[in-house]
Amino acid sequence: MKRVGILTSGGDCQGLNSAIRGIAKGLYEYYGKKVEIYGIIDGYRGLINGEYRLMKPEDFSGILTRGGTILGTSRQPFKLMRVIDESSVDKVAEMKKHYAEMKLDCLAILGGNGTHKTANMLSEEGLNVVTLPKTIDNDIWGTDVTFGFQSAVDIATHVIDCIHTTATSHGRVFIVECMGHKAGWLTLHAGIAGGADVILIPEIPYDINKVIDCIKARTKSGKTFSILAVAEGAISKEIAEMPKKQKKEAIANMMYPSISYKIAHEIEEATGQETRVTVPGHFQRGGSPNAYDRFITTQFGAAAAKLIIKEKYGFMTGMVNGKVVPVPLNEVAGKLKEVPTNCKIIKAAKDIGISFGD
Repeated sequence: MKRVGILTSGGDCQGLNSAIRGIAKGLYEYYGKKVEIYGIIDGYRGLINGEYRLMKPEDFSGILTRGGTILGTSRQPFKLMRVIDESSVDKVAEMKKHYAEMKLDCLAILGGNGTHKTANMLSEEGLNVVTLPKTIDNDIWGTDVTFGFQSAVDIATHVIDCIHTTATSHGRVFIVECMGHKAGWLTLHAGIAGGADVILIPEIPYDINKVIDCIKARTKSGKTFSILAVAEGAISKEIAEMPKKQKKEAIANMMYPSISYKIAHEIEEATGQETRVTVPGHFQRGGSPNAYDRFITTQFGAAAAKLIIKEKYGFMTGMVNGKVVPVPLNEVAGKLKEVPTNCKIIKAAKDIGISFGD
């Protein structure tokens, strides 16, 4: 009997259930009744606490289009995984114990960057692990695309589309703040697709004067409104040039709810033009996966099942040049895929007059 555990960790996003379904269907197709799949509840927390259940084939039916995760999820910071907490729980030892208790042959883990760090640690501890790349930020090393990303781009783009009408009607400046603390892929794609005039991402520190000049130039040319797509991790050149500790303090002590509100205040002060902020927030992570995410999660899930069948552990299923391939987990963990500042996407955006505030 083959025994496989599945868990989803970190923030939820579209495509988790369809990926889970892909793994399960691949395993059932090959093993039939000779496989047991254990759903681990609420991510690594469930593995630590021994919260899991034996799944049935029908549990994986009807979930292709369903958002969120049927297994639940939680955030368990990697940096605390080896820290013995006040309840004297050795998290790593507990995870290994419950893995053995379930008599697992393999653990399939779906998650983002922090999740992959812990997955690699478990692999180094001797557990058989395969992973799937999940995040709307599209910032996992070793894969061209993560699932959840394109669905989030669609939502963020729709928000910008809707903002266009009210911005035009009132002659306002609007800022749409997209998710992405460290990488600007989501803001970049949605900003271009939504026709934003300014796109600010963490990889390109902005000069607020350049942003204001862009808006003034639009006004002078007869355009009464401007739209900015701003990543939540966007950073000014002044702060970017600070030492690490001072930079962290400056961001933490900012007098605004987020960077977008600071930018809005500075624009309004400099131009006198009414400036509003829209933060779609968790809308970007919610709802059903779009067709593309259903398409790639099915491929990721089938590929993960194939790795388990072949007993090829310690790999992530990644999309490279349109093909799903196994990527060594130790090459993925701890690396961030940022937007290259000289990439063709940014060059094309600049070619049509989009400002990045640099």
